[in-house]
Amino acid sequence: MRQPVVDLVYFNAGGGHRAAALALQTAIAEQKRPWTVRLVNLTEVLDPQGSFRRVMGFDPEDFYNRRLQRGWTLGLAQELKLLQGMIRLAHAPMRRILEPHWARTEPDLVVSLVPNFNRVLCESVAAALPGVPFVTVMTDMADHPPHFWIEPGQDQWIVCGTPQALAQARAAGYADERLALTSGMLLRPSFYAANPATSRDERRRALGLDPQRPTGVVMFGGQGSKQMLAIAKALPDTQLVLLCGRNAVLAERLRGLKRAAPQAVFGFTDDVPGVMRLGDFFIGKPGPGCLSEAVHLGLPVITFRNAWTMPQERYNAQWVCEQGVGLVVPSLRGLAPAVGELLREFGRYRAATARLHNRAVFELPEILAERLHAAQAVPA
Repeated sequence: MRQPVVDLVYFNAGGGHRAAALALQTAIAEQKRPWTVRLVNLTEVLDPQGSFRRVMGFDPEDFYNRRLQRGWTLGLAQELKLLQGMIRLAHAPMRRILEPHWARTEPDLVVSLVPNFNRVLCESVAAALPGVPFVTVMTDMADHPPHFWIEPGQDQWIVCGTPQALAQARAAGYADERLALTSGMLLRPSFYAANPATSRDERRRALGLDPQRPTGVVMFGGQGSKQMLAIAKALPDTQLVLLCGRNAVLAERLRGLKRAAPQAVFGFTDDVPGVMRLGDFFIGKPGPGCLSEAVHLGLPVITFRNAWTMPQERYNAQWVCEQGVGLVVPSLRGLAPAVGELLREFGRYRAATARLHNRAVFELPEILAERLHAAQAVPA
């Protein structure tokens, strides 16, 4: 009897969806689940010949990622509606591509870690492989309805990382037996590893940082953002660790910036947890991954909410306030005062982070195992 095959669907827009898929794949392997786990890039399935790249000169995700790097997020709410309209128009053609893909590859469970496409994914799986369960795992703290994460009336299961998302799924008509709540967002298992043997003071010294000085970690996801340059300029006297991700141009500009306080600039690194542990607090966009990583590591956060905040991330700023784990500011003008306030009340904010225990990446394999077991118990 062959091992059950579990397909994890992701794409590369923003990087968080692929990171979540890799985190889940690693956790399944560490738990020694007897499954064959495959990562499925939705873009490659829908456009296997790379026609979009040949015509436009770049992959469809690249346009979104370049906007993130440049901080061009104003107007994304309107663009999202346009994108969703195009997805609805392309629903039938996409089903004609996806159904033979599922029929050919024959997964026993399909898990979506992407928004916007869950209606066509769910319907194509049901048509090609009746009885094979389809699970949507939300990698945002809340839905941005309509037609973002939660599609009403679908034969699927939904995994939510916050009570807010769970309430939204219930309001969309999903019964409790179709829902599951985890203790947070998916983090890579490496975030749960023991602290390195080398002390933080030693690692700071090796980077030219003052071991005794309060240190902020600045990060805007895997693509970075030019807003990090403005943050560094707005905090000339604050010691900073800046993670630029794949934005090499930003990293070079930050290294050339003259500041009164010491700083350490990182480009792309596989050791994000280790670098973040160098800091005492976090500054960055209200992305679900960034915030969850910082809070899990005990770093109180300062984040932003304004017209440039992406629509699906606006609730996240509210979550920061509700949990008491940091401060939300509308602009760079309020950043320096916020740092001062955070440091004055550091013990309170740090204690709030300690009250949250996110084990979602280890909880989710058991949720998926239940769906596999239930499906296999039903006669063909």
